[in-house]
Amino acid sequence: MTSTDHRLWALAWPLMLTNLTVPLLGLVDTAVLGHLDSPEYLGAVAVGANLFSILYWTFGFMRMGTTGLAAQAWGKRDPFAQVALLLRSIVLAVGIGLMLIVFHKPLISLGLTLMDPSPAVAELAAEYAAIRIWSAPAVLCQYTLVGWLIGTQFPRGPMVMLIIANGINIVLDVFFVTVLGWNSRGVALATVIAEYGAALIGFAIVLRRMPEGQRLTRALIGQVSDYLAILQVNRYIMVRTIALLLVLAFFTAQGARQGDVILAANAVLITFLLVISNALDGFANAAEALIGEAVGKGSRRRFRLAFRSALRWSLWGSLILTIAFVLGGRWLISLLTGLEEVRTAAWQYLPWLWLLPLAAVWGFLLDGVFIGATRTREMQSTMLFSALGVFLPVWWLSTGWGNHGLWLSLIALMLARAASMGWLCWRYTRQDTWFSQS
Repeated sequence: MTSTDHRLWALAWPLMLTNLTVPLLGLVDTAVLGHLDSPEYLGAVAVGANLFSILYWTFGFMRMGTTGLAAQAWGKRDPFAQVALLLRSIVLAVGIGLMLIVFHKPLISLGLTLMDPSPAVAELAAEYAAIRIWSAPAVLCQYTLVGWLIGTQFPRGPMVMLIIANGINIVLDVFFVTVLGWNSRGVALATVIAEYGAALIGFAIVLRRMPEGQRLTRALIGQVSDYLAILQVNRYIMVRTIALLLVLAFFTAQGARQGDVILAANAVLITFLLVISNALDGFANAAEALIGEAVGKGSRRRFRLAFRSALRWSLWGSLILTIAFVLGGRWLISLLTGLEEVRTAAWQYLPWLWLLPLAAVWGFLLDGVFIGATRTREMQSTMLFSALGVFLPVWWLSTGWGNHGLWLSLIALMLARAASMGWLCWRYTRQDTWFSQS
């Protein structure tokens, strides 16, 4: 292993462990609800969780944008820029979170209308959402804190922060659902409590990481124009994230229209997609930090070494995940649900899961490269092309294939992202334009 490989792994393994706690929580949600007497509870949490993925990750730039900008400030060794970015991003996170709470009723109503689940699932999902919305300020603060810690190359911070919080969530999940019998309500309440716990842990870690010699001054807080500048820089990430999440919401909605069993089966398989993305994102997140540092330093050599190392290990990771799902997919599905009809349906679509790691790894990795280089406009353009120019046409042409056509369109989206972002990456490298911002 090269020195760059060692640096990449030093960043990647805590982030990978951190990321894997997120789908682990989803696995526990699915397991505790999948063994109840009705698939409606599992379907309700699938719909509700997907709704909040859209709602919260609409503001995912609070994590991704913060990482790229913090990494570049870290590369320049600029303590003022590091602290100012953190404070201003936290103010934005709290403000946006409070606005989401104020306007949550029409947002949730619109989301459930668009997803169009069965009446029984819709009622349970609305109940879940009315509880879950109270975590909004904590979630958005977490995005900022995690992004800043990754950018300043302290990956163990997010690891401690999220592993402890998700551990609390899992314990409360099991207690509220299996002991108190609160079904989907218990899952929502456990998540809210854990989100605030994670935010508090994150603040404690960040306070200990403040650059020496940098005092809290009025200039750090900034003016309205400074906050507008952060939003303006990250608007492309916001559009890109909305497009991706709408695709996933569309996927869930089309599954729901095929019945509660297909909805629940897809929810089980999508949980494994989260495992894939969060595992491989460990390398992508490490690439964000190293690429951002290289751009901040203006070092083409560091950029090249970081990219090659992240590519090599991402491909190995995707291959290992593919083997794991081919050999153990049926067993994992049986572990998550005891409902025979749901298991049978999930087994039928399992081969699509085998294709996902190698189809998706390219997009995950290149996201990390583009975020580190703050090439956010390109991320938006490639996602819009992949969603509107590939995913929707493939879905429309394959509607006669039912749920198989839906999974085919998702694979096509992943490959389109890989092709479009890969082409841009090749062009920027050939023209040596990574270090010149448009």
